[in-house]
Amino acid sequence: MFAIIALLDKKTENLIKEIWQDLRKQSISFYAEEVEDRKPHITIASYNHLDKDEMIQSMDQFYDSTFQVEITFNSLGTFLNSGTLFLSPTMSTSLSNLHRTHHDFFKRFNDNPDSLYLPGKWVPHCTLANRLSHDKLCEAFKYCSKKLSTIDARITEIALIETILTDGRCIAAPEVYSKKLLSNTIEV
Repeated sequence: MFAIIALLDKKTENLIKEIWQDLRKQSISFYAEEVEDRKPHITIASYNHLDKDEMIQSMDQFYDSTFQVEITFNSLGTFLNSGTLFLSPTMSTSLSNLHRTHHDFFKRFNDNPDSLYLPGKWVPHCTLANRLSHDKLCEAFKYCSKKLSTIDARITEIALIETILTDGRCIAAPEVYSKKLLSNTIEV
């Protein structure tokens, strides 16, 4: 399986990794260690099968003139009956456009009509912990709601990852290709 993910600026990436480590130290969640090569991200799309070379060429073309996207994480949430805790960004026009235009341009690759990352189904999020029991989910929520406040972040890069499964569980998610987005700040 493959996914297109939005990677975050280094400051935000480090903050989320710190949360992952804190949850591990408190024996609440081991999310960061469950998958080799895991980075904080927002998944944009998923694909069961893919011609990697064709996708890379298409990503190069499509994202060549795409600017970084400013986002604000100001919600902490969970998917029902999932044991997952995540940060959710405000759905801005820029974030919505990034997602919609990706799916419009790359629709020929869509091989999973049930994907939760398709327009109309997508809940943008950055996972903090998953596969938690109800008690651990409550602990994680309590910790994160005290520790975190609004996070102003940027999507700075789009990456193609391949998910490596063993016994139905993802054990690695190596980056196949990434494309840095154009900075929308003017250097003086």
